[in-house]
Formats: sequence, C-alpha cells, structure tokens
Amino acid sequence: MIRNREEFSARRPGIIGEEQFRQYAVLIPLVEDSEGISLLFEKRSSALKRQPGEICFPGGKLEPGESMEECAVRETMEELLVGREQIEILGPGDIFVSPFNLMLHPFIGILRAYPDTFSTDEVAEIIRVPLAFFRNHNPEKYESRLVNEPPQDFPYEWIPGGEKYPWAQGKYDILFYRYGEHVIWGMTARIAKSAVELIDRYGL
Repeated sequence: MIRNREEFSARRPGIIGEEQFRQYAVLIPLVEDSEGISLLFEKRSSALKRQPGEICFPGGKLEPGESMEECAVRETMEELLVGREQIEILGPGDIFVSPFNLMLHPFIGILRAYPDTFSTDEVAEIIRVPLAFFRNHNPEKYESRLVNEPPQDFPYEWIPGGEKYPWAQGKYDILFYRYGEHVIWGMTARIAKSAVELIDRYGL
C-alpha cells in the first residue's frame, strides 16, 4: 500500500461517468487578414443529418488510438482541405462538458496561408469573425431549465419521500452572438467566448 501512495498522489483525477460521454475535439483557428486576427468558423452543409446549417468550429468525434489534439487537427485538415504544416497548435482551451453526455475538447491554433478552401461535403461556407468583435460584444444569454425525469420503473420505495422526493433542478445558459446575418450560438458560442478570454489572458 505504501509503495503505491506516491503514484496515487500524482495521478490526474478522472471524471466519474466519463465513459458515458461522447468525446469530441475542435480547433479554434486564428487567421490573419485585412481586419487583423479573426476566428474562423464553418457553416455546416445543409445536406448533413446532424445540425445542418449551424455555425461551428472544425472538429469531430474522437477516433480510437488518437489524442484529442490529433483529432482536432485531422478534422480541420479534412474539412478545410489544408495541410498539417499550415496548423500551429498554441495549446488547449477549457473543456466544455455538456449536460447532454458530450465532452468537447477545444484547441487554439494558428492557421497559416489559408486560401479559403473547404470540403463541400461537410461545409457550406467559412466565416471570419474579427477577434475584436468578441472583445467588444457580450453575448446574449438565455437560461434553459434542466429537469430530472426518472424512468417509469424507478424504485421510489427505496428513497426517502418516495415519489415526492424533491429532485434538484439545474440550469443551462445558452449564449448567442449575432454577427451580421450569422448567428453563433450554443456550445460554439460558449467555446468562442472562453477561447477569447484565454487569448487575452495569456497574450496569445
């Protein structure tokens, strides 16, 4: 027992129930243009089954054997048709844990010599939003309630209060940025806000 104590004290804490979460990674690409530094977004193709037409960062689901950073880079290369040498990873952003069994791992990076290419199978268009926009505009915020609904066969007789048990309720803030005709919202808005705060804090 003493032999394993040092190893235990140095371990990285895990997340209980993490295996139930879908794991995704995205790149937050910084590109330089006539307006200075911009964040690069994608508008998803209307032909996609999931979230067609929504605005997001390049990224996708983690594949077996790859790291989160490798996932973000691979998906960016596939969606924006760029080479690995064009992507410089600056570091990880803060992990977004969704109440809907999803964990999203963002990475902030520089995309160099980007010629505005993209895969039309997945992307309808690309959108550059100046970094200054996020610094000068607070997102609109709307609060969504999360309610606990046990299944019909839940063993109420095992808990104090039975069916009258006072279940806790949660809340989930949904953010919106409106940039011209584009609406950046939900997880993407929260990740963008967090990324800009990190960029400013560390002077990236």
